[in-house]
Amino acid sequence: MQTTDLALSFAPLDRLQDWLQTTGLQIALTVLGALILARFVSWGGSLVTARIDDNYQQGDALVRSEATKHRHSVAQVVTWVVITIIYVIATVKVLSQLDMPIGSLVAPATVLGAALGFGAQRVVQDILAGFFIITERQYGFGDTVQIAVTGSSKEAEGVIEDVTLRVTRMRNADGEVITVPNGQIVKAVNLSKDWARAVVDVPIPSTADINHVNDILHRVGVDAYEDKALRPLLLDTPTVMGVESLEMDQVSIRVVARTLPGKQFQVGRALRVRVVTALRRAGITVSAELENDPVEESTE
Repeated sequence: MQTTDLALSFAPLDRLQDWLQTTGLQIALTVLGALILARFVSWGGSLVTARIDDNYQQGDALVRSEATKHRHSVAQVVTWVVITIIYVIATVKVLSQLDMPIGSLVAPATVLGAALGFGAQRVVQDILAGFFIITERQYGFGDTVQIAVTGSSKEAEGVIEDVTLRVTRMRNADGEVITVPNGQIVKAVNLSKDWARAVVDVPIPSTADINHVNDILHRVGVDAYEDKALRPLLLDTPTVMGVESLEMDQVSIRVVARTLPGKQFQVGRALRVRVVTALRRAGITVSAELENDPVEESTE
């Protein structure tokens, strides 16, 4: 009698051991395999993006090509999608190994999906917006952009560090990382697509000889284009556009320069220094401080 009771007391442990050796082992192998496969995909994605960055650094240290930026963003998104699919497949397989009827979960899943659909409209909107941002190449990794966000009166500006289907991450000039949901982006101004334009407005006294000033500014543009430090940043010789505005005691003359993407700010600062120096040598005083003028951007 005692032997029978002892055997019955060990029966649950035997069943647990059998379950662990069969179903439990399969579940553990499935989860472990999914984790290893996801880690491998993540490593592969990092390797691809690192190789893209290495090619960019070795090929041109000044500007990242549009194709390179697009490939970088696509590699990140594909990695994320593949990892998500791996986890979904692993979850379904684990549920089937636990003898949970997947078919019976269809109806509850439909109800749950409908409920989540109403609450997750913004997430779906973010994913769709991110899909079009990437496929339309609106901007990519390394671009300098200005983004208008719904509900915010101030535009977010910075360099793109990451673009996923749901969010865009950028770092501004102060080093702060800004995360913007893609669905809340109203307008995106790409300041580094194909080429950019540095704009320098030069305020001079209204009594100055305009033709003489134009000659000086034209000489400044030619010298800047011949400079070994600025020549790699310029696409052509800076152009004097002429009188931009007239005021009571001053005239504003505009100088523009086509630059490599993202280099318009650096070129603009260098041109301002050259303009001030050249005008002082000619005995012409600038009637107002040369501030950072607005920088126009356009694409080919």
